[in-house]
Amino acid sequence: MTPSTGQNKKSVLSSAAMQSPFPVLILQHPQEPSKHLGTAHLIESIAGATRKVGLSWASLSKALGTQTPPKGWVVLYLGSAPTKDQPAGLYTVHNKIDLYPYQDPPRGIVLLDGTWSQSKTLWWRNPWLLKLIRCVVVPEARSLYKSLRKEPRPECLSTLEALASTYKFLGHTEIAESLMQSFSNLLRTK
Repeated sequence: MTPSTGQNKKSVLSSAAMQSPFPVLILQHPQEPSKHLGTAHLIESIAGATRKVGLSWASLSKALGTQTPPKGWVVLYLGSAPTKDQPAGLYTVHNKIDLYPYQDPPRGIVLLDGTWSQSKTLWWRNPWLLKLIRCVVVPEARSLYKSLRKEPRPECLSTLEALASTYKFLGHTEIAESLMQSFSNLLRTK
């Protein structure tokens, strides 16, 4: 069911509410400018998703607020790894340039939310992220943002689209579709 543009934001969010198969942690830069077009609030609608606003945390456990070992956790980050000739999918990054398909179920996923320069700031201010499995998403299509929010490269996605793609590539298509429908509904109201 597609909500009309007259319905409130809560009804747009409710379509994405479902149980994530693993915890999701969103680290959001405090100056993330796109409050109306940002996607972190949609991701929060997934049971188990947690958003932390700030610049740095001492560890994964400190960011989550509970003792959590980093082993098996994935961080999604767009880096300098070459993705141009790769088929769509989720890849681990080795030696900053080698990509290998990632298919294991993660213990959890960390997302960096903000502009691309803000995401880089979060990456560099949180060295514990290097203990996580670094993954990149090679998208099947360009971002739905199109002209609403400029992406630095054609393969760049919103935080939500990167997570939805990850769910899809790991076989959780229902959650992926629900997130993308919520995102599409949000963009239609803008």
